[in-house]
Amino acid sequence: MRRLSMVFPAAILTAMLMAVPVCAKETTIESGIYVNDINLSGMTAEEARDKIEAYVESFRDMEITLYAVDGEAIVTTAADLGLTWGNEEILDEAVSFGRDGDILQCYKELKDLEYKNKVYRVSFDFDKNKIKTLIEENAEQYNQEAVNATLTKTDAGFEITEGQAGIVIDTQASVDAVYNHLTENFNGTSCDVELVVVVDEPEGNAEDLAKIKDVLGTFTTSYSTSGGSRSANVANGCSLINGTTLYPGEEFSAYEAVSPFTEANGYYMAGSYLNGQVVDSLGGGICQVSTTLYNAVLLSELEVTERYNHSMIVTYVDPSADAAIAESSGKDFKFKNNTDYPIYIEGYTTPDKHITFTIYGVETRDSNRQIKYESVVLEKIAPDTEVIYTDASQPVGYCAVQSAHIGYKAQLWKVVTENGVEVSREQVNSSTYMKAPRSATVGIATEDPAAYEAIMAAVATNSVDQVKAVAGSYKAAADAAAAQAAAEAAAAQEGAAPLPQETPPAQEIPPAE
Repeated sequence: MRRLSMVFPAAILTAMLMAVPVCAKETTIESGIYVNDINLSGMTAEEARDKIEAYVESFRDMEITLYAVDGEAIVTTAADLGLTWGNEEILDEAVSFGRDGDILQCYKELKDLEYKNKVYRVSFDFDKNKIKTLIEENAEQYNQEAVNATLTKTDAGFEITEGQAGIVIDTQASVDAVYNHLTENFNGTSCDVELVVVVDEPEGNAEDLAKIKDVLGTFTTSYSTSGGSRSANVANGCSLINGTTLYPGEEFSAYEAVSPFTEANGYYMAGSYLNGQVVDSLGGGICQVSTTLYNAVLLSELEVTERYNHSMIVTYVDPSADAAIAESSGKDFKFKNNTDYPIYIEGYTTPDKHITFTIYGVETRDSNRQIKYESVVLEKIAPDTEVIYTDASQPVGYCAVQSAHIGYKAQLWKVVTENGVEVSREQVNSSTYMKAPRSATVGIATEDPAAYEAIMAAVATNSVDQVKAVAGSYKAAADAAAAQAAAEAAAAQEGAAPLPQETPPAQEIPPAE
């Protein structure tokens, strides 16, 4: 009996070894191993991967509907949300099944396969970034933003318009909700997911807005020397800012309020600064709007968060009291309502070409406290000698002159007094303005060699006045000739005899200096 008991385990062991004779050498998956309904029996790891990936890909076009505000829906596909195979580790498990582990474990796993298939389940994964992008791209059309309570100033006082609550998509919460739902529940069929929406409460109420009665700061500048186009731009920009209600902590951007600088938005071509030159651009003159507002903000002691000076000095405020905005350079004027109450911005222009901004709010400053701002010029930099530019695209007779600009270095200081006694003096900003010489751009296009020589001789003097005089004489002659031709054309159209040719009076061309 002892011999039999010793032989029996050896027989079992031999059978086990026969059952798994080449565990370490097999490169194909054992029979009876599945992933979902895919039979991987006899496949290599690479063949099995291709099968499973094709299986996952077969669900790319499955429709997924994301329900947003008021039943509105974003209809998309699994592919658009980044569908991928989420548990690739099951392939390694399938390949090593019946081979990885001690010999007893391998034997047991293989014997189990004779009675029951081993089935692994595919799980799906999705791309959170793609989900977020899709929601962000579509949220705006479904969001119902809150409408804040606002003020409107009339001759009778302020009128209050109550706000209205809105409903908006919570982007991050919705991304998490969609991702969790899909990774836990997506089974290859179409599905619906609810996005997370929240109530967007309006700011302000009638009680808070009714407190706005006090003038915190007001400032006026003149644009009486401006032409029609620049004047229209100033008035338009002012109207776009007028009526703004700004709540505590909110930041105001002058650029965002008055842009875009297009004809459709009410702007005309007018002079503006660019690289030390005065050039025509849509919205020229808009910086006088931002500058006037800047000074009203300073007097209101609101928090200025962004301000730039002009490239060259302006004449409607003292040095360092300006605030430029420009699309090309990204300049903006921004400030924040740092009070505990809403503020209201009133802006208007007058027929005699003055622009005024007044900021209303709740006055909490002591009545015996006064503030003023002082401009301090640190340095004046004289411009260079005159410069003449020639323009072959303009005819002889054309001459555009730009005045010289003195360069400045300046500072703006805030001075606070109490009961008439100065208690503090604080630097607000510093500014550097470019110098620019007096210059002229003169046309040289002509078929008359004598005219070309005359204008080039004037250019050689490097005198703006000389060039201006020579160009002016040719322009006068050209204007006279054009008038004569127009008169003759009118007479011919009426059937009358041509008018006698008039010789324009001789124009004296100043000699070159």
